[in-house]
Amino acid sequence: MTQAVRRLSPELVRFLTVGGLAYLVDVGLFNLLRYGGGDGVLHEKPLTAKAISTVVATVVAYVGNRFWTYGARPKGSPAREYAIFFVLNAIGLAITLSVLALTHYGLGLTSPLADNISANVIGLGLATAFRFWSYRRYVFVPGQADTDDPLAETLRDPV
Repeated sequence: MTQAVRRLSPELVRFLTVGGLAYLVDVGLFNLLRYGGGDGVLHEKPLTAKAISTVVATVVAYVGNRFWTYGARPKGSPAREYAIFFVLNAIGLAITLSVLALTHYGLGLTSPLADNISANVIGLGLATAFRFWSYRRYVFVPGQADTDDPLAETLRDPV
């Protein structure tokens, strides 16, 4: 297991670096749309602001992951890869929006701090874990002859 973790570490570091950049884009744009200039253009629409910021950040994440994180993996059909990537990101967005909707509308926690914690810490944290798993499994899949996939090897032989 330790060897698998060691081999997986560089990929995880690249994934988290790309994710960090996308996170900055997401959080920055979300706050600009909600609170820019006092009352942002989407001040009363937190879910719309989050959806827009996530879509923009998703484009950043796709480019970074395709060409850096998983750049050495064989490239399949770009249309297929891109479509699956965005479907999985839509699921990640649904996870994030669910947390934000629950806290903002369900619990009445509507301050900028509450919105940022629910959307950009808890929601994105859960969505990021889902994305890392799903990108490896469905989008940037190793070739069938690729036996050096540490996560797949770990799952086959967990001992």
